[in-house]
Amino acid sequence: MAAPFFSLLCITLSLSSILALPPTEPPLITDKPFVTIWNSPTDLCSRLDIPLDTAAFQAVTTPTLKPNQFLSIFYEDNLGLYPKVDVAKHKIYRGGIPQQGNLTEHLAKSKTQIDRYLYHDSTPGLAVIDWESWRPLWDQNWGSKRIYQKMSITHALQIAPFLSSSKIKSLAKSHFQHASRRFMDTTLSLGIGERPSRKWGFYLFPDCHNHGWDKVNYTGKCSLKTQRQNNQLKWLWERSTALFPSIYLHQSLRNTPQAKLYVRNHVQEAMRVAMLPKRPYTVPIYVYSRPLYRDQTLKFLSKADLVSTVGESAALGASGVVMWGGSRDYNSKGACHSLSEYLRSTFNPYVANVTAAAQLCSDVLCQGKGRCVRKNYDSTYYLHLNPRDFSILRAKRRYVAVGRPSAVDLKAWTQHFTCQCYAGSTCSPKLLRPTKIKIIWV
Repeated sequence: MAAPFFSLLCITLSLSSILALPPTEPPLITDKPFVTIWNSPTDLCSRLDIPLDTAAFQAVTTPTLKPNQFLSIFYEDNLGLYPKVDVAKHKIYRGGIPQQGNLTEHLAKSKTQIDRYLYHDSTPGLAVIDWESWRPLWDQNWGSKRIYQKMSITHALQIAPFLSSSKIKSLAKSHFQHASRRFMDTTLSLGIGERPSRKWGFYLFPDCHNHGWDKVNYTGKCSLKTQRQNNQLKWLWERSTALFPSIYLHQSLRNTPQAKLYVRNHVQEAMRVAMLPKRPYTVPIYVYSRPLYRDQTLKFLSKADLVSTVGESAALGASGVVMWGGSRDYNSKGACHSLSEYLRSTFNPYVANVTAAAQLCSDVLCQGKGRCVRKNYDSTYYLHLNPRDFSILRAKRRYVAVGRPSAVDLKAWTQHFTCQCYAGSTCSPKLLRPTKIKIIWV
């Protein structure tokens, strides 16, 4: 009985109980331990001459595939020949299930598309694969995705029609998971092999499945079942060179304490998963968020919810946040004006503060050789510059933080944060108090 208990204990082990965090990959952008990336289509705003202040972002990109963006996202229909089923349209594409897909043709088509959109050079950047029709684990294909289980059972019956129903289901599950792994694994391998300077991973992975925030005593913690399932995907974490979990907030979470619990445990699970492979250092985590609440185009995140999303991600040790937007988000003059005002008044000042704070904490606590990470992931301490000591200014088409941290604020950082050192560097949480005014360009 001791082994299962020990297994569960390992799963629930939190980063706060680990004495030293493993090294992590250095930032893609030099001296920027935490970055914010714009990834929304705003062509209409440009055509209408409505100015959008994106100076607080370290990279400005669009989900539309354009050659050699810092972040390129490959959807289902523009990377290879992805087998899937459209339940709403009652259509089956390329065999529907991964067992029926043509992997050779898929990889050949994928290579052509990678060549078209990512240049043959050493430019660093991110490559995100967004496949959402099915999930690689059989048990996670619930709801409308159950069609993949049904079709897999039908496929197994054609192979072995005389097996019992239980054995047929077991065979179908085995074939599905093997084929889905091959599709995902070989696609990642192709991308990494073709463009090694890019960090490759799948959008939504890892997930926490920690919904149910309307329930009493919601903690946001990932269930042991979900953690075990993520452990089963170790092959995916071993192959990925970046992780891209999603923390989109539903409107019902607006200005609630549940919002930060939902986000916190999503990001913490990504931090845990990043440590599963036996690597010399962990891969970076770029968290997908939205300026707008989920499934609507009118309400922007409040300041409190920016803290619960961007602030949580930075404090937990993520490498950055990707602010994604869809084609419906900014498709009118009114929407563009609203976005312009939101960026100027709310989003940019906060994000500039967090970006500068992450950089300053790295400098004064980690000798510039690592990023600051909460000692206790479930605490409520953030990487924020105190407005009494710092001013956030807009200068030379950039944001800059000017000031000097107080002894009280620096002491709080040393009490509540530690360092995750970059691979190839040595650092330790030792405080170096600045004696001069600091100027931090965002």
